[in-house]
This record gives sequence, structure tokens and C-alpha cells, in this order.
Amino acid sequence: MRVYFDNAATTALDPEVLKEMYKVMEGQFGNPSSIHSHGREVRTLIERSRKTIANLLHTSPAEIFFTSGGTEADNTAIRCGIVDHKLTHAITTKLEHHAVLHTLQAMEKAGVIKLSYADVDGNGNVDYDHLETLLKDNDRSFVSLMHANNELGTITDLQKAGDICEAYNAIFHSDTVQTVGHYAHDLSKLKVHFMVCAAHKLHGPKGVGFLHVNHKVKINPMIYGGSQERNMRGGTENVYGIVGLAKALELAYAEMDEHQRHIQELKSYMIGKLKQEVPGVEFNGEVDPSKSLYTVLNVSFPAMEMADMLLFNLDIAGISASGGSACSSGTDIGSHVLTAIGANPDRPSVRFSFSKYNTKEEVDYTVNKLRELCMVNA
Repeated sequence: MRVYFDNAATTALDPEVLKEMYKVMEGQFGNPSSIHSHGREVRTLIERSRKTIANLLHTSPAEIFFTSGGTEADNTAIRCGIVDHKLTHAITTKLEHHAVLHTLQAMEKAGVIKLSYADVDGNGNVDYDHLETLLKDNDRSFVSLMHANNELGTITDLQKAGDICEAYNAIFHSDTVQTVGHYAHDLSKLKVHFMVCAAHKLHGPKGVGFLHVNHKVKINPMIYGGSQERNMRGGTENVYGIVGLAKALELAYAEMDEHQRHIQELKSYMIGKLKQEVPGVEFNGEVDPSKSLYTVLNVSFPAMEMADMLLFNLDIAGISASGGSACSSGTDIGSHVLTAIGANPDRPSVRFSFSKYNTKEEVDYTVNKLRELCMVNA
């Protein structure tokens, strides 16, 4: 049996998305910046896709800008948001994706900003009181808090964080890569200035995403070279990808309730099976469904002789997952997220992440293999 439990890294392309993309690939090849009919046809596809996405998110098409994915969108929001608004202070957590963390740290190293870290608890929950203290004690700030942690699944309350940021006139960016298409975002109500999407996290194609820029903030392009995306991002648009992204998001919203129920059932089932079959197993991050991303489960296994071989052995058994352990020293290449929440570096951890295509039979197979591996290495 082959099992794919690494959907937080990337998801399988939905056949309906592929069909939609193929229709464009087969017959509509014009450059969308060209004024002739071939170009205008393709321009229409892009704007129709933009409108579809904007309608689903309850925002204006003028606030959606297509990018090459989440990393570019995060970089654009952070670099341009800080520089164009002349901010000298930023706040984040040590749990952020490297697209955010490394960008902010590079700007601090260059002397552009002073960087502060909001406290988090042992499950990865943001300390909102500390966030408010940091905002109160510093100049106007740029705040970046991810909606759901890609390793732990712990969810940030965007409404609460947005209210706090608004009270101190801060610019608020959220990396929403793990949650767009899995939760409904109403941008007419959320007090977020920037949010991002990567299509391949919701059964769309790789190499395309979008950045939402609230009309209340204005930024200059990060990439120059053309007037594409209303002068906000130079470069010929990834038309096939954009069409695929819009179709993937449309399908995600249409099937959202059904998929949430199915995947949450799988996650809960796996938690129960692991507790039953693998002695000493623990879970990193929030397990409470109301506070945790239903697609992600981070599991900590008892210390074992061959801890660094656990993922390799799962792979040999046909099971794809990801993980690692907390760093035990400054030279270790481990998980910065697990280190930040104080996880035990002697215990190997595995992130299992689910999609609509996974089954209980796959969970049973995986748990049986894990039980065998833990018994052999005990």
C-alpha cells in the first residue's frame, strides 16, 4: 500500500482542476498583455479568475494580486509593507514559516527594523497580552502571525489579533497558506491588511498563488519589469496556473463542509488509534478541534535508538509523511517550531497531514507500521 500523509507540504492536483487548465493550454495561448483578440481572450480568463476568488473571499477583485505562490506573496507583503510605510519595528513569533521568519530576520540584520517575538505557549498559541505589550511599547509596527501553523496545526484567532493590531494602528499580515480553501475567510470582516495563498495547498497547481492587499494600505511592487497585475507585479502572468487556482478554490468552497467532516474524522480516528496501539505517544500542538487545523497532526514518539530513521522506515513501508525533532544544540538542523515550544529533542516527531483523498484504511496501515517500528526500536 502507498499512503500520502504529507498534504501540508503539497496536495494532489484535483482532476477537475487539471481539466480546466488543459482547456486553456489546448487552445488559448495569447499573451494577456497583447491588445489583439488572442491576448484579450486570455486577459478575460485572468480577470474572471480574479473575480471568482474575490467573490469567495468577500473582497474586491482590485485587492487580489497573482503571484508565484505563498513565499513571493509573503515577501512582497513584508518587504513592501515595512519599507513603503517607513516602519522600523516588526512583531512575529518564532513559529512562523521561514518565508516569513527569514525575511524579517534578514531585514533586521540589514538594519531596516527592530524585530520582536510575541510569546507562545507549549502548544504554539500566541500570547495576545504580550502582543499588545509589544505594540504598546514600540513605534507603529508591522505584525506577522500565521493563521495556522504548518507543523503543529495550532490556529491563531485572526479576529482577535486584528482587533489588537487595529487598536495600535499596526499593519497586520497573516500567512494563510495552510487555511485558504480549508476555512472560509470573510475579508469584509477580518481586520487583516495582507493575506496569502498557494494553490498547491488546496489541490491546485504548483507555482501560483495570490496576495490580498487591503485597500487601506498602498504598496509599491517588489518585482518590476512590466505593467502586469495593475502595475503591482512585473512579468507575464501564469495563466494556466491562475485558472487552476480559481477552479481549485471554487471546488474547495463548494465541498468545504463535507471535506472538513471527513478529514476531522480521520484525524480524530488516528489520534485514538495511536493512543491505543503505540505506548508513550504524545501530540505536539493543539489537538482540540476548535483550536487546531483539522488537516495536521504532529505526533511525538518515545525516544528510540534509530529515531533519525523513523521517516526513512515509513517511506520504505510506502508511507509519505514529514517531521523531525527539536534542535538539541545550536548546530542541529531540527524543527525551529518544535524547539520554540520546548519539545523534547530526544523524541522523534512526525507530521501527518490529511486531504479529502485519505481513508481510514490508510490510517490503520500507518498506525500498524508505527507500532512495529516503535517495538523494534524500543
